Amino acid sequence: MTEIALQTIHPYKKIQDLQRRIAVYDDEAAYKELFFILFHSLTKFSTGIVQTKETAEEIVSDVFISIWNDRTRLQEIEDLQLYLFIAVKNNSIRKLKQQNKTRTVSIDELSVEMDSAYQDPEARVLSSESLHNIEQVIENLPHRAKLIFKLAKEDKMRYKEIAALLNISVKTVDHQLAITLKKMALALGATFRRKK
Repeated sequence: MTEIALQTIHPYKKIQDLQRRIAVYDDEAAYKELFFILFHSLTKFSTGIVQTKETAEEIVSDVFISIWNDRTRLQEIEDLQLYLFIAVKNNSIRKLKQQNKTRTVSIDELSVEMDSAYQDPEARVLSSESLHNIEQVIENLPHRAKLIFKLAKEDKMRYKEIAALLNISVKTVDHQLAITLKKMALALGATFRRKK
């Protein structure tokens, strides 16, 4: 498959292709591409748990090293992106315990950092006021809702993947996203009503 063709494929399918190339052909280029596709998201997710970017980067790098070392078993993994997020979550929690931070980490306590909406081409079409209102809605979301929104919209995870990662139901994911989107619509509606 050509590089141009891969760019139009859904991220899930692209990750599956890279996974197959790594497992079957020991393809280092595919491994590097997988790393660059997911490193940023996984690091931000881990940082929300361990609270330091350096520790999060170390955790994510270790997870990727283990993936390369066990690459012959990659074909057994049904959803590699979900597998990596769960591995990073577990290793992040383990790291906290090693640092004698024995308290339990709740989803609601995770720090969630969103990428700027300016990176999204659709967002550039919106007025700066509308964009500001949407960013305010996202910033003011409860931690769990913000994390779910980030995983769904930025990391392109499916509802069942998010539910498995966060140990919640698919219905909860759907409900949280519906509430978030309603808040965004209200924020946009308020902006457009003021401009009339």
